[in-house]
Amino acid sequence: MAIGLLAKKVGMTQLFNEHGRAVAVTVLQAGPCIVTQVKTQKQDGYQAVQVGFGPVKDKQLTKPMQGHFKKAGVGPFRYLREFRLLDGDAYSVGQQLTVEVFKEGELVDVTGTSIGRGFQGGVKRWHWKGGPASHGSMSHRAPGSIGSTTFPGRVIRGHHLPGHMGFDRVTVQNLRVMKVDPQANLLLVEGAIPGPARRLVTVNRSVKKPGKIVAAKGMQVVEVEVEEKRKKPAPKKK
Repeated sequence: MAIGLLAKKVGMTQLFNEHGRAVAVTVLQAGPCIVTQVKTQKQDGYQAVQVGFGPVKDKQLTKPMQGHFKKAGVGPFRYLREFRLLDGDAYSVGQQLTVEVFKEGELVDVTGTSIGRGFQGGVKRWHWKGGPASHGSMSHRAPGSIGSTTFPGRVIRGHHLPGHMGFDRVTVQNLRVMKVDPQANLLLVEGAIPGPARRLVTVNRSVKKPGKIVAAKGMQVVEVEVEEKRKKPAPKKK
């Protein structure tokens, strides 16, 4: 796993790529992150680099965290995260990591917490079809019968039912970096990422395609992809 960055989601906008195509992008305020600790196999049992993001005052932290930053001689920071690395010795405490870690066109994985929706019914949570909408129906959005008759005579584990929705850890993979702005510490990523604005996210190099640089799509490429999808035959009904 390569080193990543902590960032805050600023919002969404659009950019025009070199082919003149409008692309929806998410603006991230990524870094600068400071290395607060380097963990080694001999001392900690694994290799990792701990980074801090978001400066805060000492009074906003607990005494143990104040001692942790005082020992490292950096910080204090609001957020701390670890990145497992095989070459952890290449980093030192106090080293600054900026958006220059990533390149334009590189694929990244963004991990965040999705927006919480509270307690929701099955129609919204699991996209149930719902009951008849006519006047005579007495069951429009209710779950209805969920029993399994005689055998096995119980509700199967994992049955889709109403419950808490959202506020889950979500990772969106293979998002293309559209633009890197080192002066403003901004990272513009193609597509949407989980969570509301001002929420903390983690940006890592793509796990499935590490270090791969992807060229921007032109209008002709997009039109060809749409035509190919239209030509695909519909699945046969059994």
